[in-house]
Amino acid sequence: SYLTVTVTIMPCKYPESLEKGKGVPIYLGIKQPEMCLYCEDIGGKPTLQLKNQKILDLYNHAEPVKPFLFYHETTGRTSTFESVAFPGWFIASSETNQPIFLTSELGNVYNTAFQLDFKV
Repeated sequence: SYLTVTVTIMPCKYPESLEKGKGVPIYLGIKQPEMCLYCEDIGGKPTLQLKNQKILDLYNHAEPVKPFLFYHETTGRTSTFESVAFPGWFIASSETNQPIFLTSELGNVYNTAFQLDFKV
């Protein structure tokens, strides 16, 4: 079974130390339970994880918290999310209602372009 969640996006307050031209550095969180997506090396492979973490704490941190940051790049109506901690690795999905994960194959095998419905 799966759970539909609302994703919260917050910009990085201090992007100056991050690579330029890759998109807007953002944090990705969910509500209920309050968690954030982050990237971690597990067995030598960058892996997407969820951690109990308040997105506002990341936003207010004095410097970028790289494992939790993603470069948000928009092309037309679609968005890609590249890991800041693991350059060249993108959030991906295989099919509807399946978990998201990281891939280094941008748009080849898995879906790496997402359409977002923004609600303010």
